[in-house]
This record gives sequence, structure tokens and C-alpha cells, in this order.
Amino acid sequence: MSRTSQEVLYLVVCAAGAAEEAGRLVALAQDEGWAVQVVATPSALDFIDVAALERQTGRPVRSRYRKPHEPKPPRADAVIVAPATYNTVNKFALGIADTYALGVLAEAPGLGIPVVVVPFVNEALRARTPFRRSVEDLRADGVRVVLDPGDDPWGRALAELGVRPGHLRK
Repeated sequence: MSRTSQEVLYLVVCAAGAAEEAGRLVALAQDEGWAVQVVATPSALDFIDVAALERQTGRPVRSRYRKPHEPKPPRADAVIVAPATYNTVNKFALGIADTYALGVLAEAPGLGIPVVVVPFVNEALRARTPFRRSVEDLRADGVRVVLDPGDDPWGRALAELGVRPGHLRK
């Protein structure tokens, strides 16, 4: 895998039905000039085609912390979490970092890395106080949470990011 100076978008994928469409967001991001690093929660590995995403991105799908002898992944310039589950939204808001994906998310706001979260949560869970509080807390931390992405959640996530490669606020 060759390293480039291209800016890197981390796509954090959680275990929701829409995860099988993660390649659509990868393609849209690549069309805008991003190099994409897919980070999957451990449960999401059963929802995505890992081999297809690795071919599409030219990078390994990350789901665990690297071992000392393994190369460091590129630093994220921006992060999109889609689909984001109820558990991930709540753990992210609380700063819980019990998986590699959550560790990435826990650090991103503190590093000034733009983050967009697109929850795929049913109405019963969306109505719960913990979820509503988590959305408020994430927004207070500068995270953009898209609760109603419309018919094109992938395009909306990129649009909500509000930055294009080469135009990041550093």
C-alpha cells in the first residue's frame, strides 16, 4: 500500500443494515478526492464486505488496535460515522473507548478533526433520553449529528462534513 499526501477520511461503520452500502460513501468520498480508511466496529464486520472495501480503498479495513510491529494507519483529516448505532452514539458521547473505532472517535474532537455522525436508529431508541442527551453532548463538542439525512444519507454525510480535501482548517 503506498502512502500519499492525499487527505484521509475515516469512515467508521457500525453494525446496522445500511452498513452493507458503505462502499457507496467510499465512492462518493473518493470522487471528491479523499483517500478513505474504513474503520469497522467489531460487530460491523458481519455487515460489510471487508474484501470489497479493501479493494475499493486500497487499505485494510481496521477493526482493532494495531500490534507494535504493524504500520501506523494514516492520520484522519476528517471522520464520518455512518451508519452509527444507538450504542456507538451513546458511547461516543460518554467518551468510552472500548474498541478501536470508539478510540478513534474519542480522540477526534479533541484533535480538532471534523466529525459527522449519521445515526441509523429506530424511533423507539431515538426517543430515549440517553440518545437525545448524547446527541446534545456531541453537538456541544462540535460533532455534526445528522438525524434526518433524507433519501441520500451518504451524500448528506459528505455535504455536512463541510470541507473538501485541500480545504481543511488546520
